[in-house]
Amino acid sequence: MGNCSNEHRGTSFSASAASLSNPLICSSINTFFFLDKYIFSQKSCDGKNIGTYSTASLLALSIIDLCETFYCHLGVNVPDHAMTFRSLCNLLQDSVTPFVVSVHAKECAGVYFCISTLTIRIIGLLQKSTQVFPQRTESLTNSDFPQSLPVVVIFKDFEAFNSQVLQDFILICSRYTQELPFIFIFGIATSPSAIQHRLPHSVSSLLCIEVFHSLSCTQHLASVFDKLILNSQFPFKLSSRVIQVLVGIFLYHDFSVQNFVKGLQFSMLEHFKSQPLSMLCCQKQEALLSAKTLSKKNVERIRHLPSFMRYVETQEPQEQVRLLTNDEHVKEVCQKLLKNLHKYHKNYYPILQCLHSLTSSLPKFPLGKHIRELHVSCIEKNLWETEEYDSALQLLRILAKDELVAALRKCAEILKSTKILQNVLQQLEDFIGRLEALEEDSSGNGIISGKMEYQKTDLFQLQKTLLEKESRRTKRMNPFEVLRSQVIEFIDSLVREYLTPAELQPLNEVCYYSSSGVLRQRLNVTPRTSIQAALSHPFYYLQNESLKTDAGTISSAAPDLCIVYKLHLECGRLINLYDWLEAFLTVMSAAEDQDTNSEDARFIQAVSEMEFLGFIKSTKQKTDHVARLTWGGC
Repeated sequence: MGNCSNEHRGTSFSASAASLSNPLICSSINTFFFLDKYIFSQKSCDGKNIGTYSTASLLALSIIDLCETFYCHLGVNVPDHAMTFRSLCNLLQDSVTPFVVSVHAKECAGVYFCISTLTIRIIGLLQKSTQVFPQRTESLTNSDFPQSLPVVVIFKDFEAFNSQVLQDFILICSRYTQELPFIFIFGIATSPSAIQHRLPHSVSSLLCIEVFHSLSCTQHLASVFDKLILNSQFPFKLSSRVIQVLVGIFLYHDFSVQNFVKGLQFSMLEHFKSQPLSMLCCQKQEALLSAKTLSKKNVERIRHLPSFMRYVETQEPQEQVRLLTNDEHVKEVCQKLLKNLHKYHKNYYPILQCLHSLTSSLPKFPLGKHIRELHVSCIEKNLWETEEYDSALQLLRILAKDELVAALRKCAEILKSTKILQNVLQQLEDFIGRLEALEEDSSGNGIISGKMEYQKTDLFQLQKTLLEKESRRTKRMNPFEVLRSQVIEFIDSLVREYLTPAELQPLNEVCYYSSSGVLRQRLNVTPRTSIQAALSHPFYYLQNESLKTDAGTISSAAPDLCIVYKLHLECGRLINLYDWLEAFLTVMSAAEDQDTNSEDARFIQAVSEMEFLGFIKSTKQKTDHVARLTWGGC
């Protein structure tokens, strides 16, 4: 049974990994621009039409009269730029030309280096082009080859290039456009106006620039949530705290969707490694099959799950005894609970999207501007018990008729895309029909009040009169207000029924990864703390028994850098190098079979490594001293 469980567990992990690496998902995540057909068209040069090429991209592209140029404004999310340009390079090779070359500023210190690098790479691509584009073999040997296949040059970091190098390179290429057509792609991270600062008018006048922008990283993050996290077909789930850790790293550290996906992948790996019952984290039919073949050890693990223990406490005494003693009965109940868990996810996400569509346009966004914020609130606690939810309902109760009908239509469209919750869809369509059938109330707001007679009086008397009139006013709800109140109550009932916290669902530990502390420790590390831990406790990393020491002692078997680091912790702001050396020699003298002739050199090397790591620096106060830069050991 153990081997069988491992097999099922491996199958469920493979299924989840396959979902995470689905080609359609990876296509939208890893390219960072959803491809749209875009036509590269060259301008006519001296009455000759050079050609027309097609490709796909939402990236920033611009067109030059003499040398076609693509102007890419990518933003500041630097970690994703390499993958963006790599995807763009593959895209151009598939749809435009096999001669696509990318260069960095460090490779182009001068015009000579820039042209030589470009030439070498084009020659290498020319040798491979017959295999990559066999249908263009005739074009490669034809005399009009330059007019049929352009050369694409990608400048990845445009701001880092030397201005004079760019100017000379563009001027040289502009003289050979009819013999060898060029397409330039400039990657801009700051502002489109950077080209005006980098290139003078004599060069920029050759360019006819049209700027395009890539999608923002937050939009890509929203697409990742829609395809992976807010998807009932993807069995692996994240708890609210784990989502907050991943989103926090994204928003406050790197803005990298690629790193966010890596964090999601690490969470999945950690879940399947640390949770033995993760073999049930798979598609419904596979999970039910795995539940039928649970081993006795796994049945005991299910009994110890907090969510299952809460479920047992809600049952009758006889049922509790069966759940705690009968393994076969536990397997049957486990199958039923897994069905309920999958049904919960199928109902949860459509209602979540409906609630988001209703509240995302409200003033001040009481439930959050993005659906991920609403999702975190729902799986963390009872949403209907929060002040933000009450505020959202109050704002929904004052919506106009056309706004309410438009919002309900959006909800109906969301529910139509799913084959479940058809009864909810029918009720929504009934409310929409009744709202559209209502005639405008001729009485306006439906307030009946006595006719007010105004007369000349002072401000105090007027205020007193108005307060008395207000107290005697009687308000009667018109048909629209009655129906609007029913709609809001219906929405509130859906929230209370379908958007319950995930931790209240039995067996939620099977699918939900909740170790936010482990994730933060692995992904949001502090380099200084890690280095100090390694130098203070080398056994933790090297796993060498000779490195085990008592607190306050220094092992002579430890690496030289660890010994020097521990000795420097005992010093003040300035460290005497001679005293430091003597202490190092004292520690090393306790070791046997040590080469005493090399101890001075080893000490110098260790001190140099300490300076490289940033723990010490040289000082002008005393030539034979170094200054300590860090305080507080690990």
